[in-house]
Amino acid sequence: MHQEPYPQHRPATQPVTPQTSIVAIGSLVASILGLTVLPTVGSLIGLVLGYVARGEIRRDHHLTGEGLATAGIVLGWVGVALTLIALLLAALLIVFGLALVPGLRLCPILARGF
Repeated sequence: MHQEPYPQHRPATQPVTPQTSIVAIGSLVASILGLTVLPTVGSLIGLVLGYVARGEIRRDHHLTGEGLATAGIVLGWVGVALTLIALLLAALLIVFGLALVPGLRLCPILARGF
């Protein structure tokens, strides 16, 4: 009696589901925190994580979240720009505020203008 062997079935390969990059999510969260709770620090962390995530996503095609990384980068730069504007305004306020104090000669050129 001849018995045929059972056909060998390979396990079906399941399609790889794309994973959202954790670093991209972290970038967006840090950048939002940089605009609210952690000015400058959160923005800088968001920038670094955003650029790292974008490079990681471009190398590994199973990762998604490039939009999240880009949003983190944009919000990070917005936070840095707002910090620079605030520092500039504070410096101008100090310089011109001190120039308005009667009898205080911070700079003779500024004192003549008022």
